[in-house]
Amino acid sequence: MIANSSTNQNIPPAGPALARALGDTKALWDELIRHIETTYPPVTHRWSASKTSAFGLLRLSRKERTILYLLPREGHFLTAFVFGEKATAVVRASDMPAAMVTALNDARPYAEGRGVRLETRTRQDVATMKKLAAIKMAN
Repeated sequence: MIANSSTNQNIPPAGPALARALGDTKALWDELIRHIETTYPPVTHRWSASKTSAFGLLRLSRKERTILYLLPREGHFLTAFVFGEKATAVVRASDMPAAMVTALNDARPYAEGRGVRLETRTRQDVATMKKLAAIKMAN
C-alpha cells in the first residue's frame, strides 16, 4: 500500500516511499517530469491531497496553467489531463491510441474541459503523454 506520512499540501511524499510504490515505473515518472520541465519552463510542482491516492497528486504547471497531473499507484502511475474544446478536437484528429481517444470522448465535458486519467506503465505510454502535453500546451 502506498503511504504518505505528510498530509500537508505542496510537501512531496518521501522519495524512497514513492520510489518503492512506483517500482519500475519510477524512471518513467522521472522522465516525464524532466520532459515537462525542459519543454515548458518554468514549471512549478504542487502536491495536493487526493481521495484516490494516499500520496496525493502532483500538479505540473507553467504560470497559472496546469499542464498535467501525476497520481502515483502501486507499480504504475496515472497521468491526468484536462483538455479544452480546441485541444479535444486536435486529439480526436490525431494518431493517438484508440483507447485514449475513447477515454476523451467518454469524458464528461465541464466548463474547464474534459478530464482524462491514463495509466502510465511503459515508455510508449510516456511518449503518448508527451504528445498529449504538446497538444494541451499548443491549444
